[in-house]
Amino acid sequence: MNPTLTRMHALVEGHVQGVGYRMFVIEQARRLDVTGWVRNLSNGDVEVTAEGTRLDLDELLTALKNGPHLGTVTNVDTKFSPGSGEYKQFWYLETY
Repeated sequence: MNPTLTRMHALVEGHVQGVGYRMFVIEQARRLDVTGWVRNLSNGDVEVTAEGTRLDLDELLTALKNGPHLGTVTNVDTKFSPGSGEYKQFWYLETY
């Protein structure tokens, strides 16, 4: 485990499906060189797990709260923990 690597898990609520939100998250994460994944949830929320430096994750969190221009974010429930280094890139998972 890399002590400078941090994991962020976020549940994003609002009008965040069908508006390009997942692609927006992928673009932001890759720009920041953050690894992990994003997926739609069956209840209409979006789930994100990302690993990187705390600074990069804070920037990603700001992007999650803003979202793409077609979406509306009402809440982002976030938890931070030590990173594991298990992810090699950032991608999307199938809806859960």
